[in-house]
Amino acid sequence: MGSRRYPNATELMINADSGGSNSAQSRGWKNFADETGVRITGCHFPPGTSKLKKIEHRMFCHITRNWRGRPLVTHDVVVDLIANTTTQEGLTINAKLDKRIYPTGIKVSKGEFKTLNLHPAAFHGEWNDAIAPRTHP
Repeated sequence: MGSRRYPNATELMINADSGGSNSAQSRGWKNFADETGVRITGCHFPPGTSKLKKIEHRMFCHITRNWRGRPLVTHDVVVDLIANTTTQEGLTINAKLDKRIYPTGIKVSKGEFKTLNLHPAAFHGEWNDAIAPRTHP
């Protein structure tokens, strides 16, 4: 959705939890800069603070209200529920079901990882990375 809405974007910021597959140590998503040609800053919330994300609080209370306990029996029902959530203040949510099949278990080797154009971000570099595409300096 973002590439169509912002076709001239040269940077992307990703906010993620610091645990599990979103961990600051995770290597799986780091080739994304090469794939998109966009500079990426990966910002990780400190461990134990994922519930402090303001966007979740802004969205999920309205999604829950819109849901009203209806059975979530299919992916389409869930996506339609989320996509049709709005507020009087003007919050709208875009949602689309991604039916593509993604390979699992992909590993980024230490050698490949060393070739990434990856640097600690200026803000909390111990958690956050700045990644520029290797083919677009």
